[in-house]
Amino acid sequence: MQSKLGAVRRLGVFGGTFDPLHIGHIAVAAQVSEEFELDRLMFVPAGRPWQKETYAGPEDRYLMSVLGASDASFSVSRIEIDRKGPTYTADTMSSLRSFYGDEVRLLFVAGADAVLHLGSWEKLDSLARLAEVVAVTRSGFELSQLSPEPWWPAVRMMEVPNVDVSSTGIRERVTQGLPIGGLVPPAVELYIHTHRLYSGGASRKTP
Repeated sequence: MQSKLGAVRRLGVFGGTFDPLHIGHIAVAAQVSEEFELDRLMFVPAGRPWQKETYAGPEDRYLMSVLGASDASFSVSRIEIDRKGPTYTADTMSSLRSFYGDEVRLLFVAGADAVLHLGSWEKLDSLARLAEVVAVTRSGFELSQLSPEPWWPAVRMMEVPNVDVSSTGIRERVTQGLPIGGLVPPAVELYIHTHRLYSGGASRKTP
């Protein structure tokens, strides 16, 4: 985490596996920052994503996030990478609340597909006391299936242009030997090829 200095009053926390971070993530971060007038947006790669079975190693995903976010002037935190055990959003937001103080407004940014499963998140009542959730949606994506309970966090919607890129698609392209230029920041592309991620040369982690 970074110092309290700098008068952070609105902090966006963009959580995800970032396996890998791609141009869609950067576009979302930029739009969230503008729409919610954030003082800082922080990418927080999950250390051990408890709802996923297989993913690249945490250090690889952290370093790719640093490389991709630095060009766009966003920060990246190791808070979940360094935590032992499964990654829970409520624990992360509690740590950030303790660090930044009660005066900061915390907004946790997540894709609408993840927010649709909000009811399965751990410690929702604690999360509701700590932060709001920004559900990033694209045109035509409906959250009507979401039935918030009174103890859930407040959910705010933000529609973004449909960027036809996904981490899954990028991994598949690398596995097939297809180019990924323009889908990820150049430094991330170089890292993937240098470390042979997703092509059988790098380890994958299964909890």
